[in-house]
Amino acid sequence: MPIWQAILLGFIEGLTEFLPVSSTGHILLAGHFMGFDSPGKTFEVLIQLGAILAIVYVYFWRLIEMVRSLPRDPSMRRFAVALLIAFLPAAVFGALLHNYIKDVLFETPVLICAMLILGGFVLLAVDRVKVPVRFTDVTDISTPRAFGIGLFQCLALVPGVSRSGSTIVGGLLLGADKRTAAEFSFFLAMPTMAGAFALDLYKNWEKLHVADALPIGVGFIVAFATAVIVVRSALEFIGRHGFAPFAWWRIAIGALGLAALAVFG
Repeated sequence: MPIWQAILLGFIEGLTEFLPVSSTGHILLAGHFMGFDSPGKTFEVLIQLGAILAIVYVYFWRLIEMVRSLPRDPSMRRFAVALLIAFLPAAVFGALLHNYIKDVLFETPVLICAMLILGGFVLLAVDRVKVPVRFTDVTDISTPRAFGIGLFQCLALVPGVSRSGSTIVGGLLLGADKRTAAEFSFFLAMPTMAGAFALDLYKNWEKLHVADALPIGVGFIVAFATAVIVVRSALEFIGRHGFAPFAWWRIAIGALGLAALAVFG
């Protein structure tokens, strides 16, 4: 694999993982048009660890404080339970449907483009809906609402939907403001992405080769550095501009992807 491809794919992963635009959709489409296809999608899986560590890095001291406060703070214990409940639906369905998702859905670029476009219009609609705000802090989100957000996250098992997009939409419709919905999506990303990474690594370990170490390392570093910048700036951007910019980006990429598929196959 040429190093420039590793750099480009790492940049795409870090840029899109925590935005409601579908990092998986972008990575798969980029790989398709570059003619890149790693066995079992091992490269794509391993550079995702860079994005996981980026959000842990940005939230490190807040996570430490949360862990320290668990024994004495009931609201923090409720938040921990809510995150676990939100994580479970996608974990169960992801494990059950893993082979179908990787072998069928990941190999269908037309579906990915269609989901990018559809998701863009959904974001535009949700951005205009005036749902009464009940939660302005992630620790206030109730367990039933967290479970509802977790069900929304299951939609992201279809590539092109977007894990962050589906959870943010779920959070907005269930009463969170824009910033809180996005931040809850960040926290939920940690167990969800870590679980997906562990499952994919377990299933594809034998497909890794020593020659893959350099491009994977480069992609990992680029994904980490880019994701740190995105996580640090995304909440402020969303608070100011909403989700319309991401919606139009999705629609544009999906439309360009369909056009390129029609021309180049």
